[in-house]
Amino acid sequence: MRTFVVAGGCFWCLDAVYRTLQGVKDVVSGYTGGATAEPSYEAVCTGLTGHAEAVAVTFDETVIPESVILDVFFTLHDPRQLNRQGNDVGTQYRSAMFYADEQQKAEFEAARDRAAEIWEGDIVTTIEPLGVYWRAEEYHQDFFAKNPGQGYCLAVALPKVNKVRKSYAQYVLAS
Repeated sequence: MRTFVVAGGCFWCLDAVYRTLQGVKDVVSGYTGGATAEPSYEAVCTGLTGHAEAVAVTFDETVIPESVILDVFFTLHDPRQLNRQGNDVGTQYRSAMFYADEQQKAEFEAARDRAAEIWEGDIVTTIEPLGVYWRAEEYHQDFFAKNPGQGYCLAVALPKVNKVRKSYAQYVLAS
């Protein structure tokens, strides 16, 4: 099992997408990249904590390759947008990958390089050392599945889920 920590907009979308993939064993929404201990959602939303909304994705690399987990990340958000994704604006929505060791750092750099070949314009995704990963409040965990009719889920998360289901059909769990 491996775990990657990535941030790219609202963690509800990242969480929803990764939960649709075969081999993904756990997804934990949380906060990382900042200095504030035990941050709350409200504190992170101020943009003053330095934390990003992120997900820790634990997966079985014998079922789904590391490269696919990372390529999905670059498919489901726009890595050219600095400190925002769509209408979600602030450093807490930045595009970032948080590495636990040098192997992950190299994998993340390779994934970012692959993304640069697909996206026009500059990729602003940062690759940062993973510090403390703070689990988000329980109501954020698996938010999309718990709130499928919620406006943000319908307007923002669902299109991303559908895009990944189409683009990575061979890795999607049977419905």
